[in-house]
Amino acid sequence: MDSTAATPHTPPTPEIQLNISDEQNTALLTDTLNLLGQGLPNADGATGLRELERWESVLAASDRPGLAKIKQEIKLLREMLGSSETQAHEVAEVLASLGAEAAKVGEESANGYSDSLHNLSRTLIKAGNLLSR
Repeated sequence: MDSTAATPHTPPTPEIQLNISDEQNTALLTDTLNLLGQGLPNADGATGLRELERWESVLAASDRPGLAKIKQEIKLLREMLGSSETQAHEVAEVLASLGAEAAKVGEESANGYSDSLHNLSRTLIKAGNLLSR
């Protein structure tokens, strides 16, 4: 190959904005609450990671202000769960932070999400407390 020839590039995949309906948001909240209601998923299992990936997709599609901290914490939690060196107290801190942020969003929420978000907040904080022991 000629060293002055242009390097072929794969065209970037266009980002397609997801349209998330209220029913899908409700289903995601319900699924997450049901999952956490059964106890924390095992760190070595894929269930919790899949749930985090679902949240990342939905939050990325949201144009709602005030979600930056939640997006950051979910990404951090996913990375932590993917690492074998993560300590339980580190995960507990992120869960507690996510719980606090969910409560804030729940206070500003409309469309009937307030109760579900407050329930999620309490569940995340409780899970964080269990892990920190």
